[in-house]
Amino acid sequence: MLVFGSAFLVAGLVVEQFELVAVGVFLVCVPPLSALTLLGAQARVGHSRLVHPHRLHVGQAARVVVRVGNSSPLWPVPSVALADTVPVLLGEEPRFDVGHLGARSVREVNYLVRPQVRGRYPVGPLRVVIGDPLGCVRVTREADTPVSLLVTPRTLALPPLGVRGGPQGEHTLRRTANGAGEQDPVPREYRYGDEMRRVHWPSTAKHGELMVRRDEQQQREHQALFLDTRACAHRGEQADSSLETAVTAAASVAVRSLEDGHDLNLYGADGHLPVSGLPGVLDGLALTGVSGSTGLHAGISALSAGRGPSPGLITVVLGAVGPDEAGALARVGGGARRVAVLCTGAAWPSEEAVHEAERVLASGGWQVLRLPHPDRLPHLWRSTGEAPLPAAAPRVFPEGPL
Repeated sequence: MLVFGSAFLVAGLVVEQFELVAVGVFLVCVPPLSALTLLGAQARVGHSRLVHPHRLHVGQAARVVVRVGNSSPLWPVPSVALADTVPVLLGEEPRFDVGHLGARSVREVNYLVRPQVRGRYPVGPLRVVIGDPLGCVRVTREADTPVSLLVTPRTLALPPLGVRGGPQGEHTLRRTANGAGEQDPVPREYRYGDEMRRVHWPSTAKHGELMVRRDEQQQREHQALFLDTRACAHRGEQADSSLETAVTAAASVAVRSLEDGHDLNLYGADGHLPVSGLPGVLDGLALTGVSGSTGLHAGISALSAGRGPSPGLITVVLGAVGPDEAGALARVGGGARRVAVLCTGAAWPSEEAVHEAERVLASGGWQVLRLPHPDRLPHLWRSTGEAPLPAAAPRVFPEGPL
């Protein structure tokens, strides 16, 4: 408008056509007058954002609600448009044309994001575009700071798995501490309110006063989980990568253990991972990146050294491993039930390398599962629970149709 207005103005003066001069003056004056209507508009426009939920699993949807309003009791805002900034993995950038915003009015827009890859994603900042009624002037500003959206790994429901210390195939949640059962009672003096059926008569006769058995002490079962996160051991990108398959398997095993009331220690390629509790483990797996290590010896050493009591169940989720690493793992945790999950989509050099890793681990007493896809894990895990505890000839579960 400024260019054409100037052209009309000059042409009208040259040919002495005052109608053209008037048109030129009008066109030149419209943009500045339009800009005057936007004075203070940025300060009058307020906004807020709500992301619900802030924490979700892969494949679930989160709703982002953006509310924009005009704080002025007198002056409207001619035109408002919004654009929210989201990462590429969350989809295309959402845009909304709010339009005219009257005095004290509030508008609300919302959209869904459905992440398919775990991680922490920033949602925002929000870009607010304010325009005049004629569309001559637009003012753009970035408002607020990004909101964090945490996406935890997908988990699959797994059946309970027996551990050493209980009958074969039986799910053992807790074990009795030494010196606290019927076979080895530790009596104490009788207290008012104790049940008479708890009186320990041999100790009563020995001490000459009523003695009762102590309450049975319970000790939580301990389990260990090892996850191979080396970049060189996996293949694929984003949701289709073997690393995501391994993380999904590890998260499913962790949820099964923690929901059963077991204590869980988590290990990675570089050593022990300091996470605890179900939310902490899932959050830690959500933010676990690829490791630059070329070998698993640091992680295997940490797993072998262990933390706390000896675990009743050791689960390792592996990418492509060599014979030396498989041999080192085969010697870990001989007193526990041990399950190795091999991701067949990882960066194995050949099918023979997969069979060699199976053979080495199986010879060390491990039950080996070949996992081509995360959806196969519940079936394979159930087959492992139905198998007896390995002694001399461990059982290997190859991949195959359901």
